[in-house]
Amino acid sequence: MSLIERDLSVVWHPYTQMKTAAPPIPIVRGEGACLYDENGKCYIDAVSSWWVNIHGHAHPYIAQKVAEQLNMLEHVIFAGFTHEPAVELAERVLKILPQNQAKVFYSDNGSTAVEVAIKMCLQYWHNQGVQRTKILALKNAYHGDTFGAMAVSGRSAFTAAFDSLLFEVEFIDLPNDSNIQTLKSQISNLKSNLACFIFEPLVQGAGGMLMYEAKYLDELMAHCRKEGVLMIADEVFTGFGRTGKAFACDHLTTRPDIMCFSKGLTGGTMAMGLTTCAQSIYDAFLSDDKLKTLFHGHSYTANPVTCSAALASMDLFIADSTKKNIERIVTRHEQFAARIKDHPKIRVTRQTGTILAMEWETGSDTSYFNSLRDKLYNYFLDAGIILRPLGNILYILPPYCITDDQLDYIYGKIESALEEL
Repeated sequence: MSLIERDLSVVWHPYTQMKTAAPPIPIVRGEGACLYDENGKCYIDAVSSWWVNIHGHAHPYIAQKVAEQLNMLEHVIFAGFTHEPAVELAERVLKILPQNQAKVFYSDNGSTAVEVAIKMCLQYWHNQGVQRTKILALKNAYHGDTFGAMAVSGRSAFTAAFDSLLFEVEFIDLPNDSNIQTLKSQISNLKSNLACFIFEPLVQGAGGMLMYEAKYLDELMAHCRKEGVLMIADEVFTGFGRTGKAFACDHLTTRPDIMCFSKGLTGGTMAMGLTTCAQSIYDAFLSDDKLKTLFHGHSYTANPVTCSAALASMDLFIADSTKKNIERIVTRHEQFAARIKDHPKIRVTRQTGTILAMEWETGSDTSYFNSLRDKLYNYFLDAGIILRPLGNILYILPPYCITDDQLDYIYGKIESALEEL
């Protein structure tokens, strides 16, 4: 049996209707911005394999550090024990985060990082004997696929089967000049029962690469601070350089109480989630009463090998060469967006940092299941480019090591698609 046949006999793939989907492409190796299938065909990974791979595939430095750690310690229970990679990673992450972040809680992925943040906020109030149980979120949000993360995400086809089981959440529009005062009034009216406000800062990824201005988010956050509402910044997607700065919250002056990370954290090498918090959140759980403990954990919490991958990724991230690459990608995206923005098939282009989105004109049908989506996806696969449109929204989110020649090839194929499809 071929690898494809073996896969189809035993594997259930994510976000895939297995009855109608094309057979999966068997990838055998990766190098830099490219992935290679079993026939040797190269695919430029223009979406960083679901936004995780920031330094390129099979990076030798990360591989070396992971191998070294495997020969020392592969895992140890993290309740009652600790180890050097976990402590060093927490120290180094906090050093580059907003200064109010004081503690790190480890988990397994972006969804669990959000689950931890929600539980921290709800129990923060519970531990003080205060009844604040309502959560505020943004419309079209996406925070993950576990139940708490789904509950604070926008209702859609992806949550429809579970909607009746999700806890009630107050959803508000993205803040802008025309609605900011109304949104602040909504928060003031809810504050007596409002535990927290969770948001994807500046860019809503899975919602369609929807982007909004930092100044209005800042104003909304300042109002939350005034009203005593805790704030969770979900930087699972936007963290580690995607918005042009280290973190999206670096564009803001108001600091969140809690932050969530995953994806680029390990450079796409291994799964890991981080939830960081301010000292005041942590202090609310310090007590002689054991019932005030944060009862949350995972078997692989702070896995030493994963921590070592994250430390290696951070070494690469803070290097001058990475900063220059991010700046280069930002500039190239700006130039390309200016070149195509007036094309009749382009409704609008959006860019924040290394994230470039193009909304294609499809009339009234702008759903995720728009037929254009599959046409675009297959068109670029045939050309050796992995681009995974969100309905009629095509986006480029490359690893920082992508070359100018590779970017030019992607841009050129998009221009061809505008003429041919």
